[in-house]
Amino acid sequence: MMSGNSTQKQENHPMPKAYRKALTQASPKPNPSRDDLRCLALALPLHDLFNGVRADLEALSAQAGLALMKLVMNDEITQQLGDWGQQRVHRYGQQNGYVVFHGRKTPLTRPRARRADGTEVALKTYRAFQQDGPRQSAVARLLVRHCSTRNYAGALEECLEGYGIARSSVSREFQLVSAARLKQLCERRVPQDLVALMLDGQQFADECILVALGIDKEGRKHILGLWQGSSENATVVRALLKDLIERGLDVNRRTLVVIDGGKGLHCGVKEVFGERALIQRCRVHKMRNVLEHLREPYRRQAQMRLRAAWSQPTVSEARAALEAIVRWLEGINPSAARSLQEGLEETLTLQQLGIAEELQRSLSSTNLIESALARTGAFTQRVKRWCATALLEAEKGFRRIRGYQHLAALSAALNRPTLDIAAQAA
Repeated sequence: MMSGNSTQKQENHPMPKAYRKALTQASPKPNPSRDDLRCLALALPLHDLFNGVRADLEALSAQAGLALMKLVMNDEITQQLGDWGQQRVHRYGQQNGYVVFHGRKTPLTRPRARRADGTEVALKTYRAFQQDGPRQSAVARLLVRHCSTRNYAGALEECLEGYGIARSSVSREFQLVSAARLKQLCERRVPQDLVALMLDGQQFADECILVALGIDKEGRKHILGLWQGSSENATVVRALLKDLIERGLDVNRRTLVVIDGGKGLHCGVKEVFGERALIQRCRVHKMRNVLEHLREPYRRQAQMRLRAAWSQPTVSEARAALEAIVRWLEGINPSAARSLQEGLEETLTLQQLGIAEELQRSLSSTNLIESALARTGAFTQRVKRWCATALLEAEKGFRRIRGYQHLAALSAALNRPTLDIAAQAA
């Protein structure tokens, strides 16, 4: 039941008198027949349609939709009345209420009925018209596109005067839809044809959201799941990977795993996959770590030498070039040299597998997952719990990775019975 204080009066929309007359004629009658209930006829003055404005037509269609809702509810009552003289249900006037129409609450006078014992008949159609599913979807579409809860009311299409779109209402709606999308993300099956896995985290205030992204044989990217923790520690990594295993991730075959230099990520991956995980250390992170140890005059030179070393055609040439850089750095900054030596072999995993240079550019860093997380950061700005919704929204714009034509060669290399690859650093 809607109280007088909570129900807002619907303002009349300006429309031609002929339109209002048509709607009056189409309104449900007090005791309509079954034929009347199953059709809605509008006597429209067609000559006025060409002279009217679009707002008039939209208002007309909106009011026609409300009239249809009343007809459907009246029909439900009629079906429960029973034979004349043996009525199980009696009509009991009307009551102010609301329905969700065009993504917002809209006042509507609904019919009522009572049983012989005086109990109210709950109309299934009325409850269905009050469902917030379309409104939740509308809220999600607007909020992930940077429409704030303050401005949501102004962003709605102004077909009807409604209520229930205050900031608190919008926030509650988004909590419902984001919870549903988080459940969708965390329960969907993991694709079976993955050849590469990327792991990275994003900091939201005091929380760290660890995200897993998979790449299939066709070069398509998939958000596999996420896990919440305080940092990218081994415990969080193990929890995320075990969740992926329960949803179909195959850990019994070799998998290329691309991670940054975090020790927690490395430890967690090795504990779950063992030797079946071929770790490719992100070269962007490795270069960044080395450059942070150097003074400005040496940074540009070190950057150019590292890029040249990693672009060598063979793994032996690349390793020799990197060892030369280590010796050069030892004379400038030993800390930078030690930073480069740590995990050096893992930056060469793709070359050890004989992967084409075009595909190496896509898989030699965590840029693919960081790009998705960057879009997530733009969507979530202030609210850390939007991550799942924002990731699913970002996933819609994913393209196949550069060099996907060479993924068959990567899959074949991973499936070889013997893999001639240097032992990776512990």
